[in-house]
Amino acid sequence: MNAPPHIVILGAGFAALTAVRELHRRAPQARLTLVAPKAEFVYLPSLIWIPSGLRKGCDLILPLARFLKDHRVEFIAGRVTGLSEGGRTVLTDQGTVANDALLIATGGRFIKKLPGIEHALTLCEGVASAEAIRDRVDAMGSGRIALGFGGNPNEPSAMRGGPMFELLFGLDTHLRRQGKRDRIGLTFFNAAAEPGKRLGEKAVSGLLSEMAKRRIDTHLGHKPLGFSEKGVDTEGGHINADLILFMPGLTGPSWAADAGLPLSPGGFFKGDRFCRVEGADKVFVAGDAGSFPGPDWMPKQAHMADLQAQAAAKNLLLALDGKEPTARFKVELICIVDTLDAGILVYRDEKRSLLFPSLKLFHWAKRYFERHYLRAFRE
Repeated sequence: MNAPPHIVILGAGFAALTAVRELHRRAPQARLTLVAPKAEFVYLPSLIWIPSGLRKGCDLILPLARFLKDHRVEFIAGRVTGLSEGGRTVLTDQGTVANDALLIATGGRFIKKLPGIEHALTLCEGVASAEAIRDRVDAMGSGRIALGFGGNPNEPSAMRGGPMFELLFGLDTHLRRQGKRDRIGLTFFNAAAEPGKRLGEKAVSGLLSEMAKRRIDTHLGHKPLGFSEKGVDTEGGHINADLILFMPGLTGPSWAADAGLPLSPGGFFKGDRFCRVEGADKVFVAGDAGSFPGPDWMPKQAHMADLQAQAAAKNLLLALDGKEPTARFKVELICIVDTLDAGILVYRDEKRSLLFPSLKLFHWAKRYFERHYLRAFRE
């Protein structure tokens, strides 16, 4: 009798855990191993609520012990340092891990090359960063906060702008509730004259209209040059700021260059429409670690990572059976731009782009989805 295939999944985020569910459901006999620094899942979309106090860090960090046991997954606590033998062996700081098939779902990393980047806080780096933003904002009695996001110059779509719009509007609401908004100014800056175009033309006008309604200053169409204790320097001038919140563009994991696999111009693993890493045998990628064919607005977000992971898991199992892949992921953007008391719903696929006006219902829908998604880890 042949031994069950050994499938290794790298990462512990949305793509990795969705792949675990799909693989366990479709191939319960397979041996699954998850490699990640910690056996915990961080619900990144709700980091936007930590600065306002709506969430605490402990609300968003979920231990995975029960999830791993329920799905019969072996866990290895380690950091990936590279691959060898075309992906058949994973190199980690805890040793090597052999596999019959590999799924890369480690996520990407932020490009921190702008001069003075240490003067800016990046929300999506994790709970500690979100809590640092909360503490800095709470300590402010007056001044100015500058918020913006950047991209990857070699892969312009590799950006995460949505959370920064949410942080911007959420801070405006939070400061108004605290009675400090008239003493603390907000400036949104971006290299693009029309930020948020990946969300669709209607979304751009809607977001800029919301900024104007909230008396949020804008500094658009000027490339950021660097940061300092005094603020943000751009090609269009200086922005005075006492606190800088900036989301850099994304690139692939730090070990990607040592993996021996094809990379995109932006430094991501080069995946095809079936989530196969080009030129590799039984190596797949899902989520922010990959670069995929599709429209230039394809989002780097949790929902997209889930869709890619589902397709990758199906095709990985087909590859183990010597069959050609059949599953393609749908390119779809679903985003609720939360404002702490309401939300703007944006939807886009390859046929249409929709924008729904700000409603309290959408804020509560976002909170409901969070609770629904995390139930699998809390029960």
